Amino acid sequence: MDTSESTSEERDSEPEAPRRGRRRWAMDTRPLRRPAYRRLWGSTAVTAVGSQLTAVAVPKQIYDITGSSAWVGAASLAGLVPLIVFALWGGAIADTMDRRTLLLITNSGIAVTSLLFWLQAFVDLASVGTLMLLLAVQQAFWGLNAPARNASVARLVPEDELPAANALGSTVMQTGQVAGPLLAGALIPVIGLPELYLVDALALCVTVWAVYRLPSLPPLGGTARRAGVREIAAGFRYLSGHTVLLLSFLADIVAMVLGMPRALFPQLASQTYAPYGEGFALGLLFAAIPVGAVLGGLFSGTFSRARRHGLMVIGAVVVWGVAVTGFGLSGNLWVAVAFLALAGVADMVSMVFRGAILLSAATDEMRGRMQGVFTVVVAGGPRLADVLHGTAGSAFGPRTAVAGGGLLVVAVMLILAAAVPALRRYRV
Repeated sequence: MDTSESTSEERDSEPEAPRRGRRRWAMDTRPLRRPAYRRLWGSTAVTAVGSQLTAVAVPKQIYDITGSSAWVGAASLAGLVPLIVFALWGGAIADTMDRRTLLLITNSGIAVTSLLFWLQAFVDLASVGTLMLLLAVQQAFWGLNAPARNASVARLVPEDELPAANALGSTVMQTGQVAGPLLAGALIPVIGLPELYLVDALALCVTVWAVYRLPSLPPLGGTARRAGVREIAAGFRYLSGHTVLLLSFLADIVAMVLGMPRALFPQLASQTYAPYGEGFALGLLFAAIPVGAVLGGLFSGTFSRARRHGLMVIGAVVVWGVAVTGFGLSGNLWVAVAFLALAGVADMVSMVFRGAILLSAATDEMRGRMQGVFTVVVAGGPRLADVLHGTAGSAFGPRTAVAGGGLLVVAVMLILAAAVPALRRYRV
């Protein structure tokens, strides 16, 4: 990092004047004044939108080839398994080597994979096997990338800015989930499906350049360890011995597995909300939670400076459960969407403080492995919820399944908070 950047960061670390008026509730952007974090965040912003282009293009191409939604589902599974495996291994690697180097390697790998996606579509290979193989490789690179990216944040901003940094990162990712599919839908008729992959690949080149300009991020404890099964197992032992970290993961599992109702959106759109138009209702249901999360991020100044991180997680999960219950009981589409948006706000608050707990409670030599487990939980929880809610919806009806799941979230989270006080007492 050059002298001008160091001077800027020293100036930025000075106490700032109290926030007044609109600045008291608007997004806390202090981390963006730090050049290194700003580059990492900028690369995340580009990736957030670009990756969604590929996320739309792959299932669309598979469906065009096969005409079967079952193949689309199989492709999702083909991507999940390598993501889980390589996220755990990637967390161990991120604790044993320069994280900037690992980010350069993995972002370059994702970019090359996107180019191969474009090439197979450009030559009209029409091979589902090739698509699934490329998807597995891409998700493996992503699994290696995510722990290093998330663990790096704690080295780029001070501890009191971690919630604000997580809010910035989560907001841009959620924005990508809304804007990316909309952009993909608008671009496919104009430039065609193959070019979506190419746009993503070009965007990833910008990401690689931003990561290249990051400072070196070597392990603080040296590089003597090797990233093998022993290190992964050590990460799980470390997690089992740190109650606050374990409870932060359990809070997300409770919220997502018991309370993520997206598998029932199609049935609700075709039955409960059919008078509003099935397609219109379905689009609103899928968009509501990400939109709420983005709004929560934009107004994160209202909560990002809270110091009782554990209580914030508990409160956010309880609000998520209440909102999901309200959604399940709603017969009016607009009321249902409002409850889902509230759930999205609660999810943003939970993400911000769970992320801050992971970065502040874990030592630097374990942050990569903790982020690897975090990636697995975030990726796997909603998929388990799809199975659970789909089964419960068939047995009890969709609205009963959704409302029951929301009530279970509230009950289980409150029981955990009462039985194990470590999380509710955690503060920075």
